[in-house]
Amino acid sequence: MLLTMSHAVIVSSVLVPADGTYVCDIGSRLELFVDDWLIERLEGGADRRLHHPEPREVALVLDRSWEGNAVGYVTVFRDGEGFRMYYRGAHVVYTPEASTETHPEYTCLAESPDGVHWERPVLGLHEIEGSRDNNVVVAPAEGWGLATHNFTPFIDPRPGVPAAERYKALGGVGQGAGGVYAFASADGVRWRKLHDGPVITEGDFDSQNLAFWDASRGEYRFYGRKFRDGRDIITCTSPDFVSWTTPQFVDYSPGRVSELYTNQVWPYPRAPHIWIGFPTRYIDRGWTEAARHLPQIEYRELRAKASVREGTALTDGMLMSTRDGQHFDVWPESFIRPGLRTAGNWFYGDNYQCLGLIETPSAIEGAPPELSFFATENNLQTAPARLRRFAIRVDGFVSIQAPLSGGELLTRPLLFAGSRLLLNYSTSAAGSVQEEIQDTKGQPMPGFSLAESEALYGDSLEQAVVWKGSPDLAALSGQAVRLRFVLRDADLYSLRFG
Repeated sequence: MLLTMSHAVIVSSVLVPADGTYVCDIGSRLELFVDDWLIERLEGGADRRLHHPEPREVALVLDRSWEGNAVGYVTVFRDGEGFRMYYRGAHVVYTPEASTETHPEYTCLAESPDGVHWERPVLGLHEIEGSRDNNVVVAPAEGWGLATHNFTPFIDPRPGVPAAERYKALGGVGQGAGGVYAFASADGVRWRKLHDGPVITEGDFDSQNLAFWDASRGEYRFYGRKFRDGRDIITCTSPDFVSWTTPQFVDYSPGRVSELYTNQVWPYPRAPHIWIGFPTRYIDRGWTEAARHLPQIEYRELRAKASVREGTALTDGMLMSTRDGQHFDVWPESFIRPGLRTAGNWFYGDNYQCLGLIETPSAIEGAPPELSFFATENNLQTAPARLRRFAIRVDGFVSIQAPLSGGELLTRPLLFAGSRLLLNYSTSAAGSVQEEIQDTKGQPMPGFSLAESEALYGDSLEQAVVWKGSPDLAALSGQAVRLRFVLRDADLYSLRFG
């Protein structure tokens, strides 16, 4: 923390000088615009714009006899030189009388060298239909609750974590066994319970219950589900992964816009002080006229005979973020819409976003890597479910965007560490991005005015800003300044000093 201003009080990563001015201390951190934390004001045509991922190939078709049409609660992360994917294998058949699961729910594992091409390893751990030739990691076990319904692993980076607990996981629901159980593993394949009974019991939990190590606060953080005017998100913390505080509902700005079935919250790998969530929106409008024009009306009506909501409810993907773990900025518009597919779409169970962002090669030759995640497709249909990869630009969730006629962004006062300002931006051939560094009163700093800034145009994940032919900002490092951006037909995705 840079304390170059006298008589300042530290509030999180914001300095409050004696005159009441808030100064954001960003050091050399990457800052995104998924929230308005750094924004003083937007002028002209400038606005924050939500961007949407592009669908890529189907990564996995769940057509094995121990898998099926009820995939759910997928977790993906990098592990060493490759990637791992954990998912639920389950299959549901609908009849006019009921819905029936044809086999127990299993936790399965897929592996990939690049995050794009996936294979099922033969693990040989569990016998299914007389054979151990399968990729099942966890099968239903006595005393494990209903852990295989939503088993969610992660790699524990806590300093000093025992080798036998390098991988941790949560699993379980609120019905039946009554809570969330904690597990550990040395290799992410062979698992054991960390505690005899459930470690979190206050909640409903029939969702993806997840946890991770919060290095900045030195504790584990949990997110799960409980009902509050419908499906909602709860959170709590633990020093040891076994003893947890009482779960509390999270808060939203501008407010919760719908029921949220999952949360999928995780520290953004490139800026871990910002946690990004990809919750599943759950909405049920009933049997409207529009509902009868959605795909597969006969199958929709069959599902509704067993449970009305399974014929009428819909799910799609959303985006939210937090800096303190409790208060979330949530976009009311969908991050992933159900889409234009003509079958297996616009159903409850579709578009469940996975937990985990990974960096993958671009499909375009010569282009930089992109961020990938996965979402369910064809879920609870007559054919096997699928997992489709989606991709988005690095840091590309939200931008400050302006039309060709122009718009401006002015940041709050900030402190930085470094000698260069680096931008992730994109313009049209006619567009541009220009920058000015001001003092806290809004006056241009000598040598760093808008007129002395060389306009940027092009498309880059990390481009240095130049004034009078030089990017050197070392003389301003540690001083309170404001950044002014003038954009024309351009997007500004993120910035950092370095």
